[in-house]
Amino acid sequence: MKVLIVDDEALARLRMRSLLESLQAELAIQINGEAANAEQALQALRVQPADLVLLDVGMPGRDGLRLAAALKALPQPPAVVFVTAHAGHALRAFELEALDYLTKPVRQDRLRAALQRAQQRLSVLPQAAPPPTDPVIVVSDRGRVLRLPVREVLYLKAEQKYVTLRTALHTHVLDDALADLELRLGSGFVRVHRNALVAVHALRAMELRGGDEGDGWAVRVAPTDEWLVVSRRQLAAVRAAFDGP
Repeated sequence: MKVLIVDDEALARLRMRSLLESLQAELAIQINGEAANAEQALQALRVQPADLVLLDVGMPGRDGLRLAAALKALPQPPAVVFVTAHAGHALRAFELEALDYLTKPVRQDRLRAALQRAQQRLSVLPQAAPPPTDPVIVVSDRGRVLRLPVREVLYLKAEQKYVTLRTALHTHVLDDALADLELRLGSGFVRVHRNALVAVHALRAMELRGGDEGDGWAVRVAPTDEWLVVSRRQLAAVRAAFDGP
């Protein structure tokens, strides 16, 4: 199993390499190399693909969470194990389908377990591909972690420090930035305003309703029949969403 180490701290990379070398004979792993940031990691993977990336979360520039999202788009995405000094990103790591989440300083037994899990996954992938699943967004609700199908999302709206996610029946509060959510949700959503994204399937009407911003346009979202303001800058994109592909 080929492993790439990604961490912006040289000492952390050295420690991880030492731990991997102590397990090489036992687990038949090969260290493909090291990278200090997201760009170096992507370049290394283009030159020599890896089966597993041991990925630090807190890096300058594009952090480990954003890099992991980018890795999923590769033709042969590697498995990811996050390695971090903080446990606060576990929810997002779960959404990105990370195999494991190790906290620093990493213990040898925890690393061994993560590597074994990765090897088990790799051993079954050639036999059968997993069945396709509907995309989901992971939200935290009253102490529970929910995998919410993206098709149920009507809109997301930034309000002060949080983002409100609305479905037909519930409202959830997310800590993610609206710009990050827009990248993750893709073309099924259209930005109607700097503070709002709406699912294209939920758009029902657009009317000139008056108001202080833009030309006073707004869209009606079904099935809640709520109206959201459309800014002048986003008017063309919203009209295109109504017209369809």
